[in-house]
Amino acid sequence: MSKAQVLKALFESGELNVTPCCWNALSARLIEQAGFPLAFMSGFGVSASRLGQPDAGLISYAEMVDQARNIASATSIPVIGDGDTGYGNALNVKRTVKGYASAGMACVMIEDQVAPKRCGHTKGKHVVERDEAFMRIRAAVDAKNEGADILILARTDARAEHGLDEAIARAKTFREIGADMTFVEAPRTVEEMKRYCDEVEGPKMANMLEGGLTPFLQPAELQELGYAISTYPFTGLMAMIKAQQDALSQMKQGIFPEPAMSFEDLQKAVGFDAYYEAEERYRH
Repeated sequence: MSKAQVLKALFESGELNVTPCCWNALSARLIEQAGFPLAFMSGFGVSASRLGQPDAGLISYAEMVDQARNIASATSIPVIGDGDTGYGNALNVKRTVKGYASAGMACVMIEDQVAPKRCGHTKGKHVVERDEAFMRIRAAVDAKNEGADILILARTDARAEHGLDEAIARAKTFREIGADMTFVEAPRTVEEMKRYCDEVEGPKMANMLEGGLTPFLQPAELQELGYAISTYPFTGLMAMIKAQQDALSQMKQGIFPEPAMSFEDLQKAVGFDAYYEAEERYRH
């Protein structure tokens, strides 16, 4: 099966899929090494790691698809790629979907924010009118139907600006258009999360952000509500940033404690074992 087919089976398994977020090839490799069956390429993380900038629409399609290609090449598990607004009109959306498929992504997320978009849990975001939102998803589905081996995850941020009724209405239409999965960003209460799951059919995604606007629920609670996957954009990124900040702070003070891992384990994490094995095979 292709990665898109593997992901579709996970979506439809009836079990919640806990999905860590990656931002580069190494973080994606570590997710696979930890035993997770899928990963999510976070626009927040890519913008932070590649540009050193906030997720506020500063990163381009070319940079995102290049990062997607590196991530997909480093892993064998399916990865969902953040496609933001599709980077333009309907034809840009189709190009984005086809580009992410060619890069090896199993699924692409397209959203209805006004460009330049921003992180769904920060202030100042706005969404486009319904017609444009639906046009984006229609173009994405068309790209898939024209041969792109990729699933479509349709996201709406309408809850913040227009309320939950509008967000649910958009998600329902996204499914009617042909989206494989929907995502209502930033519901504010468990009751709102339950209503979304009850009223919109098909696989649904929950976004679990430490300190975000949505209640941070345990996987069993999310599965009971009816979600198919839960993503964690900040968990690994926060751990990486804090660990490096602490190490740099100690180095600045002239303190060099015991390493966090052995050099042997570091080599394994980045793939030297596989490299040496391949090198030996072709030595003679």
